[in-house]
Parts: sequence; structure tokens; C-alpha cells
Amino acid sequence: MLTLHTAALLRRDQDGESLPDHAVLVSGDRIEAVGPLAELSSAYANARVRRWPGTLGPGLLHDCPLPPAPTPRERVHALLRTGVTAVLAEHLTDPALRAAAERGDLLVLATAVAPTLRSAGRADLAVHGVDGACLVTVVAGRIAHRRA
Repeated sequence: MLTLHTAALLRRDQDGESLPDHAVLVSGDRIEAVGPLAELSSAYANARVRRWPGTLGPGLLHDCPLPPAPTPRERVHALLRTGVTAVLAEHLTDPALRAAAERGDLLVLATAVAPTLRSAGRADLAVHGVDGACLVTVVAGRIAHRRA
């Protein structure tokens, strides 16, 4: 199923320009297109549309030890609540923690790579509100966290 994710503003990368009225078209776990909402809505009229408040951008890379929590699953969920969709392998040396990260579909990277929204890329997205709080985290095309 095709899904258009859109927000008031979109950033293709963390430090990029904020673009109004843009969207990300997702099919399965991949990004099909990134562009103006009007163009994508017209070209993909049957796509489900998810409108989010705030700024839509790539999921974040976590490049330090995971936050403490009682279980590995809760440690991974703590990342999802902040918009993280990728973590460096060096911080997943505990097999239980690595398994929890893999079950959550977090991207495990050997080296740091700046996340970007691009066609054919993995559909890892995050929406942050004006206060900086993460509102939604999409990992490999599925909503993994949504703030109530």
C-alpha cells in the first residue's frame, strides 16, 4: 500500500532547508518519492495520506550508548520515542540488546551515515513538534512510535 506522509514542513536531511507542503511517498519499507504534496497527491491519488503536525524528516542516528531501562526492549523503545531509526553496531554488543534492536527493525550501522530522505532509500522517518518532541517514528515503512 502506498502512503503519503506529510507535515507542515519537511527536511530531506537533519540540517537541510525546511520545505513547506512537501511529502514522502512510502511503499512497503522504501521511499518511492519525495516532493511537493500537490504533485505527489495528484500522481498517486489512491495513496493513503497521513498528515502530521510539526516537521517531517529522516529518522535519527543514535551514536552513543543506549539509555538505561529494565529490559532491552524498553531500551530500544526509548530510542523510538525520540525519532531514532538507526544505531551504531558498537553500542549493541549485548546479544539481547542487538536482538531487540533487530526485532524493532532499527537499522544497525557499522559507521555513522547521515540520514536522508531519498527515493529508493529505506522509509525511516520522524516527525518532531515545535517543542522538539518526537511525535511519530516510522521504521522501515511502519509506525513504530506515535505519541498519544
